[in-house]
Amino acid sequence: MPIPESQLEIWSKQGSVSQSSSTYASVKNALESSNSLYKDKSFEVFLQGSYGNDTNIYAESDVDVVIRLDSIFRGDIDSLSTEEKNAYNNLPNSTYNFKDFKKAVIIRLQNAFGKENITEGNKAIKIKPSLSRRSVDVVVAHEHRRYHSWPHGYTSGIVFPTLLDGEIINYPKKHSDNCTNKHQETNQNFKPMVRIFKNIRSKLVEDKIITKDIAPSYFIEGLLHNAPKELFIGSYEDMVVNILNWFHNMSDRSKLLCANEQHYLLRDGFSVCWPPANAQKFINEAIKLWNNW
Repeated sequence: MPIPESQLEIWSKQGSVSQSSSTYASVKNALESSNSLYKDKSFEVFLQGSYGNDTNIYAESDVDVVIRLDSIFRGDIDSLSTEEKNAYNNLPNSTYNFKDFKKAVIIRLQNAFGKENITEGNKAIKIKPSLSRRSVDVVVAHEHRRYHSWPHGYTSGIVFPTLLDGEIINYPKKHSDNCTNKHQETNQNFKPMVRIFKNIRSKLVEDKIITKDIAPSYFIEGLLHNAPKELFIGSYEDMVVNILNWFHNMSDRSKLLCANEQHYLLRDGFSVCWPPANAQKFINEAIKLWNNW
């Protein structure tokens, strides 16, 4: 039998909001403090991830924060003309470097939350949870611009080094904006459906059928962003079946894009892409779960 509508209704609900909101406020205030060593630099603090996109579920606890240095930026100029490339390459070099910025951010967080509560992970600086604070991942980045015309035609993103996976370029604001637009286009059904599919993932992980890394939340959002808006109609049962069948029956998935529409969704060998075998594994197991509930 399929997963009942009553269960899907529960799964569609957003997870913690109040504690996530207060957690973000405390971290944002700390990062924007006038006591920081980077206070005279241009930077921005903003949310990314499930809480930032209103797709968090009860099984998720982290709050994902970005602090982006805008005093320096790097551009992807492949689409520019030779004359435009020359203009970009003649820009003056910054006297401030990213390593100093990241070091200053770590010091600021240690001073605000205690050195014992701050650790540097592969991609983010981690703040341990407390009774009043959820765990936090702080990505320290600087601006990345993907130019399509010079000087003001570009998509703004972030770029940051990792300890293990090289450099990552991504576009969290574009991702968030596109997900919000999809939500509006689908009569506010997109985000509840993302939460349902993430809860399906959590159930499969809980039952030890897949591991969590098979289907990260970011890629689930990207997958559903590609689903035609006509699939988001009817009951939640109807929508789940529509989306599972759509992906299962698709002959060519190579042109699917991440929700930011800047990267392909399904590719091997790229940290910003979902390995196709993992996506297929998730969908296959989701179909089995649906058919054998």
